[in-house]
Amino acid sequence: MSRLLRIALREYLAYVRTFGFWLSLMLLPVGLSTIVVAPLAVARSAPVPLVTVVDFTTQKLRGDVVHALATHGDGGKPAGILVEAPGAPFTDVADATARLKPYLTGPQALPGGDRLDAAFILSPAGDTVAVNFWSRNVADQRLQAVVTDAVREAVRRNRLERQGVDARLLGAIDSQQPQVSVFSPKAERGQVSLKDLLPGYAGFAMGMLLWMVVLTGAGMLLNSVMEEKSSRILEVLLTSASVPEIMGGKLIGVAAVTGTVLAFWMTIAGAILTAKSPALASDVAVILLSHGRWAYFGLYFVGGYLMFATLYMTIGAFCETAREAQVLLGPMMIIMTVPLLFMIQSIAHPEAPLLRLLTWIPLFTPFLMAARVANDPPLWEVLGTGAMMLGVTGLELWVAIPAFKTGALATGRFDIRTFAGSLVRRSAP
Repeated sequence: MSRLLRIALREYLAYVRTFGFWLSLMLLPVGLSTIVVAPLAVARSAPVPLVTVVDFTTQKLRGDVVHALATHGDGGKPAGILVEAPGAPFTDVADATARLKPYLTGPQALPGGDRLDAAFILSPAGDTVAVNFWSRNVADQRLQAVVTDAVREAVRRNRLERQGVDARLLGAIDSQQPQVSVFSPKAERGQVSLKDLLPGYAGFAMGMLLWMVVLTGAGMLLNSVMEEKSSRILEVLLTSASVPEIMGGKLIGVAAVTGTVLAFWMTIAGAILTAKSPALASDVAVILLSHGRWAYFGLYFVGGYLMFATLYMTIGAFCETAREAQVLLGPMMIIMTVPLLFMIQSIAHPEAPLLRLLTWIPLFTPFLMAARVANDPPLWEVLGTGAMMLGVTGLELWVAIPAFKTGALATGRFDIRTFAGSLVRRSAP
């Protein structure tokens, strides 16, 4: 036991003593925050597009479009700024299109020197209106939707007015919006509130956090074993400690490293949430600490870490270069994207049959079940998936001990026959 703990301490200090560890520890929350903030910052910093509207209809829809552009923006900014169409008046749609194109496709600028970003050409089309949308940015669906909705609403109102419906009556009807209240028998007070929606989001966050921490720790073990094998340190360790002691020490050491990272992230996140919204922080704490959810998280963290760390460490013992390890783990990483695709669905559909089925696949169990436990799945599913995960982990550890020793003493490139032989203990001394 003393040798195992010394190896664990050595493994832990080998990481936490490095400047890179603390730098990445500090920068990772910043990076994750940037992922959330960056899209909002880009959207807010984007200039408001300059838009022109050419109306060939008899309904005079231009005013409705102008009102929609001014009132349907984001972040206090209008959806678009209306400018006079250069070269107006136009004879027809073809004439307007031909004369506006140079302002949208080339360097030709508006009279004030600005660039025209989009143009809407409205024309009659039977009983409705045709909207030709020209834009420099083909991905700008927001602007198109704002104008299309405004035209649709204006056409509806004009038709009703032609049928004799008074405009004041139309305004009164449009102002009478239904009062919708959402209730659920699972809600604490009957009516659904933010607190009732938090379990789904908390479960998704737990699953994502577990995915990142487990694979980060497994990757650290892989690199550590490959480095020590290439420098012959593993051979020296095998002369003074048993394989279970070496593997156990490394597992505990890197688990302590990932635990340090996890504690740091959770402390920072908790401090920020408490400072911004103490009530919300209290609700999140209640969700995580009630119904034994913290124990579920611990179960799937331990099981998931042992399962992937053992696999990565065993593969690392058979590889001398990062290229060999990447070739072997490439298919594994492709498979590991599956939980990411389904974890987001755990928020709205925690009991979906496909999601429940995937939780019984051991490679997916720790992440998908961590995402589902906040919604209180049946106890038999928790116990069943946990037992299967731990059973596979135990089997993996049983075959990994002789395989690790065989790989650590092997020389040369990865050999599939040597690896397969170690799994059935034919190559184990």
